[in-house]
Amino acid sequence: EVQLQASGGGLVQAGGSLRLSCAASGFTFDDYAIGWFRQAPGKGRERVSCISNYDGSTYYANSVKGRFTISSDLAKNTVYLRMNSLKPEETAVYYCAAEKYSCNGGYGMDYWGKGTLVTVSS
Repeated sequence: EVQLQASGGGLVQAGGSLRLSCAASGFTFDDYAIGWFRQAPGKGRERVSCISNYDGSTYYANSVKGRFTISSDLAKNTVYLRMNSLKPEETAVYYCAAEKYSCNGGYGMDYWGKGTLVTVSS
């Protein structure tokens, strides 16, 4: 059974930091890219970042470049998203998802996990 379990969300003040984790199981982790997405209340889903375990490539949305860092631990089948200098407008449910091989725009993700809520207070 494929599972993607996002965790690490919570309440943080503006300017603070959080580290999200996405633990994967049930598929060949090394062959997949893992993306982080977020959906704020009343808004559409936004791709935030992605890392490919297959070719090592990474992607960051312009809005998070320089503040967020994505990393992958192949031994633990886990991807992390370190988020610094968080802003209130980044309050959202954050999801992780997997797509085969490379980060390809996030339109055809193969597997999705349940999200973790990040709340940034002003």
